[in-house]
Amino acid sequence: MENLISLVNKLQRACTALGDHGEESALPTLWDSLPAIAVVGGQSSGKSSVLESVVGKDFLPRGSGIVTRRPLVLQLHRIDGDREYAEFMHQPRKRYTDFAAVRKEIADETDRETGRSKQISPVPIHLSIYSPYVVNLTLIDLPGLTKVAVEGQPDSIVQDIENMVRSYIEKPNCIILAVSPANQDLATSDAIKISREVDPKGERTFGVLTKIDLMDKGTDAVDILEGRSYRLQHPWVGVVNRSQQDINKNVDMIAARRRERDYFSSTPEYKHLAPRMGSEYLAKMLSKHLEQVIKSRIPGIQSLITKTIAELETELNRLGKPIANDAGGKLYTIMEICRMFDGIYKEHLDGVRPGGEKVYHVFDNQFPVAIKRLQFDKQLSMENVRKLITEADGYQPHLIAPEQGYRRLIESCLVSIRGPAEAAVDAVHAILKDLVRKAISETHELKQFPTLRVELLDCGFLQEASSGC
Repeated sequence: MENLISLVNKLQRACTALGDHGEESALPTLWDSLPAIAVVGGQSSGKSSVLESVVGKDFLPRGSGIVTRRPLVLQLHRIDGDREYAEFMHQPRKRYTDFAAVRKEIADETDRETGRSKQISPVPIHLSIYSPYVVNLTLIDLPGLTKVAVEGQPDSIVQDIENMVRSYIEKPNCIILAVSPANQDLATSDAIKISREVDPKGERTFGVLTKIDLMDKGTDAVDILEGRSYRLQHPWVGVVNRSQQDINKNVDMIAARRRERDYFSSTPEYKHLAPRMGSEYLAKMLSKHLEQVIKSRIPGIQSLITKTIAELETELNRLGKPIANDAGGKLYTIMEICRMFDGIYKEHLDGVRPGGEKVYHVFDNQFPVAIKRLQFDKQLSMENVRKLITEADGYQPHLIAPEQGYRRLIESCLVSIRGPAEAAVDAVHAILKDLVRKAISETHELKQFPTLRVELLDCGFLQEASSGC
């Protein structure tokens, strides 16, 4: 079962490399069919801290305003040994062992796509983290939902971010990780609001409650964690992230996790919930659920991949072979196509393919029938022959019929034959033009070059017309 998440990870990387990341496209999108966990939350909801707690490393950019401006596809791979490293898909041969450098590269790669503005981009960043301390899991970190645009941002930024988040979480294969702070009213939670709109029954939503330790004294989050305030199909999970002071002091993540476990086990209100609280439990629960979802979706994914392969192979066959870039290669390609066309055209004439028998029919049936209708009896009558020969003798008769008399006799017959002969030529010309069209349509390589197809058609018609004359 653990290999299922690794397989989906590979498919997601392949989709991203091919430009398929869930946007509208003329081609089928595999990305939308792959199960994934999208992390949703408002700004300052603790979303980044939850992700870092799950990973156990500081690697996400921090700051005020919109820090996450591109989707981050985070793939966690559990490996043996004690070495931890990260890889970006846009730098496939580079391994990062310093996670501060990972944080910088995320910020730099975001700026490469969006510029040094505060714009957002739907093109995801692909990050894989290999560690013996993580579970196999894929998370998509999305920009934090906001209510107002700050200086340097367009007025549409609020709606742009919401549209981007929706484009991920409205997919039926997307698992929603809705992050909400406990020290704010749940009714105002951006994550709960948008997840409720796309998943009204809460079947795909996992609620995560942050900042439990920062709630006002005398209040607690038990009603939320036990599902009484807002019920989801899956149980709520509470987490205690590092404080800003802990982050500034570079408090070790292992120590932070230990402190989190101690908090839930020692706080009377949450003691009975402690076994299913904390970032470690959240990671394991999500990994197990993701495996179950992938398992249920395997037949559909396999069917889509098979169908897409067949459609793309058909498209490739229609487009033909790759075109050479140099002049010599292009000329060779054109000559090869012309030779293919010539071979198919000859097969029509020689009888390998249908069509050539029509030419034979013209000369063997149509033309003789037309000749028989001519009035040769009158032209070749004894009276007419005698008249022509006598006129050719002039004032001095010959011992034998003069050559000029024969010529006049033959010329008069040829004048009569001219009409049926030209009609036969026109009929054969029409047949040959039709065979040219058939040969061009049967030369599949010409479909890739419409201009060459027209030129070849025109050239074929001109040659046939000249040969007919």
